[in-house]
Order: sequence, then structure tokens, then C-alpha cells
Amino acid sequence: MPTDPRAETSPVRLPSALTAPLRGAIAEAEELVAAAPHIRSEQDLLEGYQYLAGGILACVHAAWATEKTHPTLIQGTGPYTKMGLDNPDTLYFGARINDDAEYVVTGTRGTTVDLSFQVLSGNYTDSTVPGSESAFDDRAVDIDADGRFEVRFGPAGGEWARHAAGRRNHYVLAPGASQLVIREVYSDWTQRRGTVRIERVDRRGVPFDALTPEETAKRFARAGKALVSRVRTWLQFPEWFYLKLPVNTMTEPRLTPGGLATQFSSVGHYDLGADQAMIITVPKSDAPYQGFQLGSMWYISLDYTGHQTSLNNTQAQVDPDGMIRMVVAERNPGIINWIETVGHPRGILQFRWQRTSREPTPDDGPTVEVVGIDEVAAKLPFHEQNKITPEDWTARIAARQAAVADRMLG
Repeated sequence: MPTDPRAETSPVRLPSALTAPLRGAIAEAEELVAAAPHIRSEQDLLEGYQYLAGGILACVHAAWATEKTHPTLIQGTGPYTKMGLDNPDTLYFGARINDDAEYVVTGTRGTTVDLSFQVLSGNYTDSTVPGSESAFDDRAVDIDADGRFEVRFGPAGGEWARHAAGRRNHYVLAPGASQLVIREVYSDWTQRRGTVRIERVDRRGVPFDALTPEETAKRFARAGKALVSRVRTWLQFPEWFYLKLPVNTMTEPRLTPGGLATQFSSVGHYDLGADQAMIITVPKSDAPYQGFQLGSMWYISLDYTGHQTSLNNTQAQVDPDGMIRMVVAERNPGIINWIETVGHPRGILQFRWQRTSREPTPDDGPTVEVVGIDEVAAKLPFHEQNKITPEDWTARIAARQAAVADRMLG
């Protein structure tokens, strides 16, 4: 009986040191989390470890799923891989690119309120915000009657740039361009998502290179470096942009740092007692998208699936005078626009306006008042219309859960 040649082959063993950089980085990131200056309770620390777990998932996935030679759009943040004050209304996709290659992005426009594209140079770090080399939404893109589109990006200088000059759907990559970020933004969470893919033109039909021990080690090291940078970076952002502001206030609308050309934001941070509430009043905007959310001190969104920790201009109740009045509180005030702090007495406040056709004025921004939770009813001029029953609240949360599941964000 012939011998199976596989039985005579010794198993190949690579050194365990291949994963050493990642293991070391996880330990370093854990120390950073445990030493975070904002930790005041066991819940803060446990959420930090949950945040760390999401970072490990995201960084390992990105190290193995992204290739500059064969770029793939991956979801950079989601319910279990949160970072960078992720917007509950947005799906984020990103790809690594080179500034000397040509790329074609094709897709089908969904029914979401906004679809935008941004080219970045460099990465977010704890000392810098990457440069936004170009940013535009789909109003700048020719889309056919069936919703299909094609956008091309190519190198500066040379024949490609001359060919692209003045042509719609063609964008020249600035020297140093390294990332393409695509955002799909929902107002109604039942809107239909579109499709999108990226190809590097000169690698069409060319397979991936075979893995080598050197390349494998490099990917583990890349994941580890990205993880430590991720934790350091987003611990720094609240210090830069939020915590130096007076507590329980919000800024006037302003261009979002490092963001899109048509995105404005109003920011702040809150610190509320168990029996306090923050009433935020803001005009319903004429911009297609207006969204508000809370964030934790880890600079990530609070649980937006099982709790109402965010509202946008479609979800929020608008009072007869055209104003949206939201109540941020731990205790339930019994109104439709309750924003739950879910055990977070401190946190981040964030408004975004997108797809704007004009620059918002101070009058377009929010006003803030901190009151006792028992004073809320007297402070709301349309309180009777703002009320909601426990049964209707449960249905409201169930609709959020179903919408998130339909978007397949896991």
C-alpha cells in the first residue's frame, strides 16, 4: 500500500517571534488604557478594555485586509471597533493608496442622505491631524439614471494629470496621498445603502503575491504599531478639541478640523449630576443632514443601538416653533428627545451639519441650559407634545435595533 507522502513531511514551524511585536503592542496599549487620566470608576476601566478589544480587532484586520497593490475598502469603525467619535449615522470605508498610481472607484448610489469622498495624506496621530488633500460629496460626481457612478484618482504630473484636467469624476492625487475615505451618511436609518469598490488600474487581473515569513512578520508589526498609535491618538483628541472648553457649553458651528469641505460641527463636553439635565435647543437646519450624539471619554460613541444616545434631523421631534429640544440626562424625563447618558456622568457633545449649501451662522447653533431633572417639564415650552409613553419608547428603541441590524454593521 503506497505511503501518503504527507505523513513523511515534517510540519513547518516558524518562530513565535513573528507575533512578538503585536503581543508587545497589546501589552503597551493595555497600560495606556489602564493609565488613562479620565478613569473614575470601574465602568470607565471596563469600557476601556472593551475599547482596546475593538482596537485589536480593527488593527489586525486592517493589517491583513489592506494592500496598497490590491486596495480593498474596509469598514474602519463600527459598533465593535469604535474610534474617533464615530458617528452613529455614518458608515465609514477606507483604503490605502499610493500617490503614484491610478485608482477607479465604482458603485451604485443608495438612498442615504450623503455620500462623500476624502483623500488624506498621512495618518491621525497623537501629535498631528492628517492633511485633507481633497474632499467632495456626490454632488460633484456624475451619476447615471440607475445610480451607477465611476470616480478616478491618479498621480499628479505626467499624462494622467493632463488627461484628467477639467474632467468631472477625475481627481489628481496630491503628493503624499495615502488614504481614501468614503462616508455613507444616513438620516432615516431605513435608507438603502449603496455599493462601492476600489481597484488599482495597473493591478487588475494580477493576483496577490505569495506570503513570505518577512511579509507575515511585517503585518503583525504593522498591526501592533497601529494599535498603540490608535490608543494614543484618540486619548489626545478630547484634550485638543473639547476639554479645554468651558464645561456644559457648546461652540458655535465651525468647519470640522480635518474634515469635509461641507461639514460643520459644534462641540463641547458635559459633566452632570444624577439629578441634573442638560436642555439643548437648536433650530432644525435647512442642511440635508444635522446630527447630534454623545461620546464617552474614550472618544467613541455611546451605545446607539439599545439606547437613544444620538438623534438626527429625521429622528428628532421638531417643536411647532421650528426648534429641536433635546434633554441629556441619566434619568428618563419621559420625552421623545431624551438623550441617554447610560451611566456616563461625563462625556462629549457633538453636532454635525453635512451637505451644506451655506456656512452656518451662530444662530444656527445650539444653546445649552443645565437644570434639575424635575425642572425639565417647566422648561420645555411644548412639553405636552414632547411626552412619550413607555410602550412607545420601547418601540422606538426596537426600531433603532432593527435599523442597525439591517445595515449589517457587525
